[in-house]
Amino acid sequence: MNDALIRTFNIWKVYQVGKVMYPALRDISLEVEKGEFLCVVGPSGCGKTTLLNILGALDRPTKGDIFFENISLNKLSDDKLAEFRNKRIGFVFQTFNLIAHLTAMENVELPMMVLGVPPRERKKRAIEILSRFLPESSFFKRPTELSSGEQQRVAIARALANNPDVILADEPTGNLDSANKHQVVNIFREFREEEGKTIVMVTHDLEMTKYADRIVKLRDGQISEIIGR
Repeated sequence: MNDALIRTFNIWKVYQVGKVMYPALRDISLEVEKGEFLCVVGPSGCGKTTLLNILGALDRPTKGDIFFENISLNKLSDDKLAEFRNKRIGFVFQTFNLIAHLTAMENVELPMMVLGVPPRERKKRAIEILSRFLPESSFFKRPTELSSGEQQRVAIARALANNPDVILADEPTGNLDSANKHQVVNIFREFREEEGKTIVMVTHDLEMTKYADRIVKLRDGQISEIIGR
């Protein structure tokens, strides 16, 4: 690819369990193109979430290199890596991870607070984003007052709060019914098509892969096949 946003070179991730060394990822070299929708699939335990965590700078590889554009993530300090994540990457999880005592609006404002965005500006941005996902009457509801589909839409809005380059989604449709699954993935597609966002989605639901530009299949911590393009 000539327009790669993320590049990994011979990535390994090895965990130690007692005296046993367990390689979760083995020699992963992958390019994620700007503006593409990439799905990562494979059986449980194959390394999907581990790969997503490394792509999102939540974890560091045991060996190998990862670049975001021309930035070597391996060379960033922990503080710089945290700043990088907050500015350039949005995360969406299967369990939503919303703060229970905060409203939908406050949950979306939270990432902007971390970056020091002034209150008036972050409230305006939160309203702009949430308006695409929920009726105004739901802005001030807490997560327990929202349906599963609504909670996931708030989680996506939160992921978009700081206008990231890439959205990393780990089983984002896993707790949703069929109608909400398709709605969530269509939201990703809209932001990819309208704003050029890059989407990397881990899923076990092969029906959802029909929305992707490419599919990366993992098995035993290795890329077994890449489908598309």
